[in-house]
Amino acid sequence: MRKILVATITLLFVSAANAGPKLYIFDCGHLSFADVSNFGITNEETDVRELFVPCYLIDHPDGKMIWDAGLPLDMVGPRQADATSWYEESIIDQLAAIGVSPRDIDYTAYSHFHYDHVGAANEFASATLLIQETEYHAAFYDAESNPVFRPPLYTELANSTKVLLQGDHDVFGDGSVVIISAPGHTPGHQVLKLELENFGPLVLSGDLYHFEVSRMLRRTPVFNTDAAETLRSMNRVEVLTQEAGATFWIEHSLELANSLNLSPYYYD
Repeated sequence: MRKILVATITLLFVSAANAGPKLYIFDCGHLSFADVSNFGITNEETDVRELFVPCYLIDHPDGKMIWDAGLPLDMVGPRQADATSWYEESIIDQLAAIGVSPRDIDYTAYSHFHYDHVGAANEFASATLLIQETEYHAAFYDAESNPVFRPPLYTELANSTKVLLQGDHDVFGDGSVVIISAPGHTPGHQVLKLELENFGPLVLSGDLYHFEVSRMLRRTPVFNTDAAETLRSMNRVEVLTQEAGATFWIEHSLELANSLNLSPYYYD
């Protein structure tokens, strides 16, 4: 009996030690547009006019990572009439609701440094920043060349610990959380590939696409850094997604967001 008990305890210990990551999704704002032509599509090609702005927490046995940080925190509050952007509850408060504070975050990785993806970045300055070297230089040394970058949102990261990436990066070394370089939308844009034990492989798109029709028609926004490079990244990520048998989430898709369970629920 004792041998069976020990074996059972050992099995449970190993199972817990090998548990995979959990993915939490947060509502970090909404954007609406009367005209979507700046996204490289016509108003006749889609009736979608509202985009979801997500934030994510990846809770891995070896650490916690924020992926994308939503709209600026100074926008938080009740939606105003006729607002074209709104953000009702901050990511900081949503994290607190599941017992997580900014200082509990070990890593941050943003798909890119446009203002709607780094709105709370300064709150996570104590975490290690995982950023493509090209994005680092664009955001911290050449932001004036890209009006969608807003340096005050991430000034506190200037002195934070950083890992400058030059391509793909396995965050925890076990293949469960892998940053995939996908430049073109910005110089160092990246997407995230997750291996979730129950849900399966999942790719978070960043801004590789904003709309489902963008993916179907392979269209790039007029404000992308490099359209040709974006198309190459689309090709690479689509192949990776297919080879992995992964689910692909367009982060800004409101239709997708409405079908998902947001925090405190998680996917694992």
